[in-house]
Amino acid sequence: MSKSCFFTGHRIIKITDTLSERLRETLIEFIENGATDFYAGGAIGWDMLCENTVLQLKKCYPNIKLHLILPCPPEEQTSRWSMPQKNEYYRILKAADSVETLSAAYHKDCMKIRNSRLVDLGDICVCYYNEQHRYGGTYQTVHMAQERGKDICNLFRY
Repeated sequence: MSKSCFFTGHRIIKITDTLSERLRETLIEFIENGATDFYAGGAIGWDMLCENTVLQLKKCYPNIKLHLILPCPPEEQTSRWSMPQKNEYYRILKAADSVETLSAAYHKDCMKIRNSRLVDLGDICVCYYNEQHRYGGTYQTVHMAQERGKDICNLFRY
């Protein structure tokens, strides 16, 4: 039976060659064990690294799919982002296999709703989570995943 993966992680991360390669190796392992669907929330930082990695892996594994689960419309999600971040976001959005927008407009709970939807859709949480941070969206999503019995693969140490 194929498994699906979802991503959650901090927005501010240090992307190193070691981290990028470990993420790639992890996703290849999941793909070779049947994972075909990858769900991401469209945030900067970890989400974008994961989304780009899935898009790169599609060249070797054309059966895999990247699904974006957005908390609100793109123009609202990116309203405070830099132009390079917006350009990257829209490039990924265009390349994704599907896009689901959960709220018609930004509101205080739209990120939490997005995080819950990610947990609902995926079997394996591939995260970049500093366990010393007991607050924020990444903590909330990992905690929800643990409560719902999802497998957790934390790449924070890389």
